Amino acid sequence: MWRFDYLRHDDFVAPAQEKSELWRTLIGVMLVIGVTIGLSPLVYGFATGFLSVLIPDTGVVEVFVLLFSFFAVTVGVFGALYLLHKRSAASVFGPRKALINHFGKVGFGVIALLVAIMVLPPWDFGEPLVGNREFGPWLMVLPIALLAVLIQSSAEEILFRGYLQQQLGARFRARWVWMVVPSILFALAHYDPATAGENAWLMVLWAGVFGLVMADLTARAGNLGPAMAVHFINNAMALLVISLPDQLGDAALYLLPFGMSDAEMMRAWLPVDFATTFIMWLVARLMIRR
Repeated sequence: MWRFDYLRHDDFVAPAQEKSELWRTLIGVMLVIGVTIGLSPLVYGFATGFLSVLIPDTGVVEVFVLLFSFFAVTVGVFGALYLLHKRSAASVFGPRKALINHFGKVGFGVIALLVAIMVLPPWDFGEPLVGNREFGPWLMVLPIALLAVLIQSSAEEILFRGYLQQQLGARFRARWVWMVVPSILFALAHYDPATAGENAWLMVLWAGVFGLVMADLTARAGNLGPAMAVHFINNAMALLVISLPDQLGDAALYLLPFGMSDAEMMRAWLPVDFATTFIMWLVARLMIRR
């Protein structure tokens, strides 16, 4: 469980070895950005029209549409793989059998952990949770909500722990390059001072730590399965079950009694978030041990 030899990582990055020139990766990143900028409005418009027919709550629709728009990131990565690296989209995930196996095992373990955390005391966040949606309507749209979260969380893993970690891992042996550089980029992508206020850099720090542990799980497993499972369940919990009363909180069943810009409360609970992330990482490591 505690080994850091990353033997399977060599197999994970092997598909990227042939065309691992740094210039290809840099152009690939620019291509992903370009496709995301160009395709997102189309995905946004299509999803808005489709979901507005199914879901009457415009706030919920806006959350789901934003999550679905991350599909453009995945398309961008797949395009970069085909055009610049001459390899298949499937190669970014790692071996399919191991991917499915690890996703299932880690997903089960992390869900069990979060259920245990929820049923054990303390049961509040200093103040009672705020009810946000009625259970029936929330449950009716849950399949669409889970699909939206899966698309969003998978897109980030495909880009940062898949494409970037593979390409940099094929080019550089030093772990600080292929683990740290994608994690820094992942963290900076979460910089949002308009929403988080003076806590913006704390959120960047949390995202950076999260990115590092996802990179570790990917290197340990040799596929994206564990990182995709942890990221998906973490985001589903944070967006659909108990969320912050900010721009992405409309779809959640409950809301926290404080917002992201509440500096005092966020800083008080940030160590709890770090501890939870650490425990999820331990559980994931335990589930993929051999």
